[in-house]
Amino acid sequence: MASTPTSGKAKLETVKSPSNIASPEQMLEYFKDMLLIRRFEEKAGQLYGMGLIGGFCHLYIGQEAVVVGMQSALQPQDTVITAYRDHGHMLACGMSANGVMAELAGRKGGYSRGKGGSMHMFSREKGFYGGHGIVGATGPLGAGLAFAHKYKGDNGVCTAYYGDGAANQGQIYEAYNMASLWKLPVIFVIENNKYGMGTSQTRHAAGVLYKRGEGYDIPGEKVDGMDVLTVRAAALKAVEYVRSGNGPYILEFDTYRYRGHSMSDPGKYRSKEEVEMMKENHDPIEQIRKAILATGKFAEDDFKKIEKDVKAVVNESAEFAQQSPEPDPSELWTDILVEG
Repeated sequence: MASTPTSGKAKLETVKSPSNIASPEQMLEYFKDMLLIRRFEEKAGQLYGMGLIGGFCHLYIGQEAVVVGMQSALQPQDTVITAYRDHGHMLACGMSANGVMAELAGRKGGYSRGKGGSMHMFSREKGFYGGHGIVGATGPLGAGLAFAHKYKGDNGVCTAYYGDGAANQGQIYEAYNMASLWKLPVIFVIENNKYGMGTSQTRHAAGVLYKRGEGYDIPGEKVDGMDVLTVRAAALKAVEYVRSGNGPYILEFDTYRYRGHSMSDPGKYRSKEEVEMMKENHDPIEQIRKAILATGKFAEDDFKKIEKDVKAVVNESAEFAQQSPEPDPSELWTDILVEG
């Protein structure tokens, strides 16, 4: 059953970041990273419509500030694991647009050599451990990555992302329990985009999501996930807490996806007015653009150049994906067994 539309009523936290949380130069980098994610996702949507990308494809448009703000607080030894709305996370981790787009198209030049597709690509080099299609799996898997950090003593932190729908999965709470008992260096990142597939979060999840960790002595907070500087401020706080050996932390980001749950979802469970209100009043890219202009350090011409450069990167990725050959059938038998 479709959820009741909440036109014009989507609420976001109003806590803002300190004015000195990032330099104008850093802010411009955040703008660039978020714009790359958005333009990449728009292009992926186009290629999907043309039949060049098959299977499931979940776009991250609207949620860019969450992963960019989180990544700005991490260090090279840290790890990231997320669910199936994952292309933005890959790009934010520094994975190449060419490799990600080629994988979406099922081509040999992709990060999983064309065998993983949208939901299953990895890069150990970039500390990115998937894209996972199993709802809620990133909680226990993230706790496992955090255990590895603690076991190796590398001072690393794992950020384990999942959505408001996955927050209801039982394995999440098993992960909370273990992470708290063993004081694992993991930040559980809830990307609350207001809809678990097609059901409003207010209808499918009781209580406040980040407070569900209180029974396990895990602190947390709810943050405006549409403002990259606010995300960064919260991320820095959480990372410092976890890296200092205090155990896990929960960050619930109020965010919003502009597109349907996946490319096959027309999104009829919410009104056009609701979506337009979020775009007009809370768009993460427009917010950081205005903040940068307010510093007086950069002008509109700087944004135009970035737009041009990003467009070139995205177009190149689409061309690379289409020119890259399909994997050889023999690849069906590779990467299925690791010798001990």
